[in-house]
Amino acid sequence: MRATGKRRGPRRQGGPWTPWLYLAPALVVLAGLLIYPIYQLGLISFLEYTQLQVSGGEPTTFRGFGNYAELFGDSQFWDVLLATLLFAAACVVGTMLTGCSLAVLLTRIRPLPRLVLMLAALGAWATPAITGSTVWVFLFDPDFGPVNKVLGLGDFSWTYGQLSAFALVFFEVVWCSFPLVMVTTYAGIQAIPKEVLEAASLDGASVWRTWRSVMAPMLRPILIVVTIQSIIWDFKVFTQIYVMTGGGGIAGQNLVLNVYAYQKAFASSQYSLGSAIGIVMLVILLGVTLVYLKLLRRNGEEL
Repeated sequence: MRATGKRRGPRRQGGPWTPWLYLAPALVVLAGLLIYPIYQLGLISFLEYTQLQVSGGEPTTFRGFGNYAELFGDSQFWDVLLATLLFAAACVVGTMLTGCSLAVLLTRIRPLPRLVLMLAALGAWATPAITGSTVWVFLFDPDFGPVNKVLGLGDFSWTYGQLSAFALVFFEVVWCSFPLVMVTTYAGIQAIPKEVLEAASLDGASVWRTWRSVMAPMLRPILIVVTIQSIIWDFKVFTQIYVMTGGGGIAGQNLVLNVYAYQKAFASSQYSLGSAIGIVMLVILLGVTLVYLKLLRRNGEEL
């Protein structure tokens, strides 16, 4: 007669430190690639570190929070910070709207147009930032670009005005960023049971109502992830601004924090101020990451 009872699962080998032993090699690599550079960045932000100190002409002195006080006392820093926040917010909204709209469109078109759209989007996504920026500058060139000729704008220079230059960079950033949102959202839509979407269609729900009441709530974890990723990427935009506006625009009218830090550190040889800007950006992005983790917990995701 066979004994009855619940089958016991395999006994876990090792103690509570076993997972950390497996993770140790990756943690060592991450420490070398992330923690040490951040430590050096923070250290330089508390020092008097200019070209004189780099060349050994004067000794390095400890300034404490003097660099941060100088930075926060500069009105240009606050103007650049505000411009960065507004520009990043516009890019995130534009990227999410474009990506989500095209993801819904992919579910409603035939296979061949869907394949063409996917390949075109992935081509934009795979294009290096400096290459894409250079192409966009040519397309909107006042003398040789085809866009001005098609729109009848004559010799209008997109990079001369502050708003038009930011708009030009905005279009390029959205163009190279929306494919990730589109592909990720489309994959999430494909995982939604078809019966749910068919029920919404039978109830007479429009495309917008189906998205707002059915798709978006079910895709909330995915949308949170791609939104936070877009915020981090767009807040750190450097190549597009630097290439398309010639290093920050006329008289620095198109500066964002990354380009501003580059100008302070390398153009002006104020490495300590550039490092302080980097630490400020790091703190802001850490705050965004904490919000992301809180939203994941609220939605019942395991961390």
